[in-house]
Amino acid sequence: MKIAALIVAAGRGTRAGAGLPKQWRPLAGRRVFDWTYLAMASHPDIAHVLAVIHPQDQAHLPAGLEAVSGGATRSASVRAGLAALEGRGFSHVLIHDAARACVSAAVVSGVIEALKSAEAAAPALPVTDALWQGDAEAGRVTGAASRDGLFRAQTPQGFALPAILAAHRAHQGAAEDDVQIARMAGLDVAITLGDEDNLKLTHAQDFARAERILRGTMDIRLGNGFDVHAFTEGDHVVLCGVTIPHSMALLGHSDADVGMHAITDALYGALAEGDIGRHFPPSDPQWKGAASHIFLAHACDLARSKGYEIGNIDCTLICEQPKIGPHASAMQAELARIMGLGPSRISVKATTSERLGFTGREEGIAALATATLVKP
Repeated sequence: MKIAALIVAAGRGTRAGAGLPKQWRPLAGRRVFDWTYLAMASHPDIAHVLAVIHPQDQAHLPAGLEAVSGGATRSASVRAGLAALEGRGFSHVLIHDAARACVSAAVVSGVIEALKSAEAAAPALPVTDALWQGDAEAGRVTGAASRDGLFRAQTPQGFALPAILAAHRAHQGAAEDDVQIARMAGLDVAITLGDEDNLKLTHAQDFARAERILRGTMDIRLGNGFDVHAFTEGDHVVLCGVTIPHSMALLGHSDADVGMHAITDALYGALAEGDIGRHFPPSDPQWKGAASHIFLAHACDLARSKGYEIGNIDCTLICEQPKIGPHASAMQAELARIMGLGPSRISVKATTSERLGFTGREEGIAALATATLVKP
């Protein structure tokens, strides 16, 4: 499966009170949307994230996130998002409300696992409270209703992309959610385990509960790495796993991949696990000339063994030569392959030092990297 996540964020959220639409309001040190985006983007099985937003909200988007404009209804917004994903190689899609900022990795994984044997799946919780019928105006109970077989629906709701897109295109009128549209098209929907914390922010008082959930359960780590390698005689350099012809080579105990070394140290730093030298001592001859993907894969495996997901990587290469721009996409793809991430979560860019210092004199290359780790 190749899975895309579609975050629906085109609503105005008027029931949450005056001010910005609820998805752009602050919550536990971030914005509501940022928490939702992080939950989707950091999941290892999600290859791409697309947002559907109101046309007036473009300025609120996180840098680099792809988005399309929504429609007058939720169904129209989802249909626009699904159409934007069509023909891009995605087999499945998870449709998630931006207002469910407290969604856990376990809930997302449950839906994905169910999609391996079902054409649609969504999380829900059985109704356990007694249900009344009542006269709201009079404030009186007028009857009771059975709760047997009733569930409280949540998102993300997952589908085979071609099937749900066809269902949306065939649907006319309003719908409670995407599961209703799927069922009207004849799709069977598996129920997966929801989570009481996966609340939808609807009213102003919901923000206080979400604040407690997010501040109490999510562990976010940042790490940075810096590395330098000098030039020596040779005819190529290896940067972020890509071999680039050059008039010089980089000097180092391993393959001297300065970019991958900085990223690896950023991961170790976020884990408070020292640096590459602690795990792969240069005094040990077995690592002489070693490919740096060994080090990077070890750091990724160590992070995941401790319960962390890799949110994103940002790497800057500092040099006058060689030119990095023509190779940046290949570096991004190779790092994504090694790290088991979607390419959209990896940034590789370059700068010069304006002919100043050792990099300006073309004596070597430096690299700076930042890594984000998230433990839901």
